[in-house]
Amino acid sequence: MSRHYEIILLIHPDQSEQVPAMLERYKGLITAGGGKVHRVEDWGRRQLAYLINKLAKAHYLLLNIEVDQATLSELELACKFNDAVLRHLTVQRKKADTGPSVVLKAVEREEARRAAQPEHAGERDR
Repeated sequence: MSRHYEIILLIHPDQSEQVPAMLERYKGLITAGGGKVHRVEDWGRRQLAYLINKLAKAHYLLLNIEVDQATLSELELACKFNDAVLRHLTVQRKKADTGPSVVLKAVEREEARRAAQPEHAGERDR
């Protein structure tokens, strides 16, 4: 029986370039087990609330998936034994979440705000 889950991964910031390959591996594992990926969000590097392994930042990834228990166990095992994954959290959901998350909306607002600012905002006109 398939259930809906939300997984958040905190990945070592030095491994950011490995994120797309890691994501494809995890998606392959999910689909091979007969599951579905409903939403994937790459939040990029963000500040941590507290240090993890003497790191102040991590690369955040959010997955909303629908899998059976065996596939979920295999996915969590893959996260556990991947040195690049600092932390992972799996939460069961009642239904599939497919819309943009609150964090992604905030990230997009911040990017839009930065893009709208002039390049030399700190300098005064002379």
